[in-house]
Amino acid sequence: MIEELLTFKIMRCYDYPMDRAEFIRKANKTLIEKGDLSAIGVYFDPEYIAYAGEKMYCGHDFIERFVQQLRKSIPDVRVLNVEVLLEHGNRLAWQRTLQGTHIETMRGIPPSNKQIKWREMLVSHFEGDKITEEWLVSDLASQLFSKQA
Repeated sequence: MIEELLTFKIMRCYDYPMDRAEFIRKANKTLIEKGDLSAIGVYFDPEYIAYAGEKMYCGHDFIERFVQQLRKSIPDVRVLNVEVLLEHGNRLAWQRTLQGTHIETMRGIPPSNKQIKWREMLVSHFEGDKITEEWLVSDLASQLFSKQA
């Protein structure tokens, strides 16, 4: 186990090879901040699968729905930070911090009209130059709930 952990290359944003780190940053800016859904195929494989807890989401249609829902509920959403945590083979572990104003119902949570800031941690699996799978943990729902009071 220790030997396996030692094979991971722990990287900081400033010393990570720009290819995948920059790829992730551009994908976030293009899709989340700009809402450019035509770019989904640039970043994601058509057979893309996302795992969030026990749920599984598939394909470009899921990504499109996710981006639309996020931008409708939090139209001023910004990706404040993308930090690459580690890389191993064709997998990249990273986290992002997002912020915006919750103005529409999202996942059944009514709008608070308040600024929220949340963090997400992801592991992205690459095949060639596309993301094929991702595992995601997010505190968005807890942040939305916390602003309801």
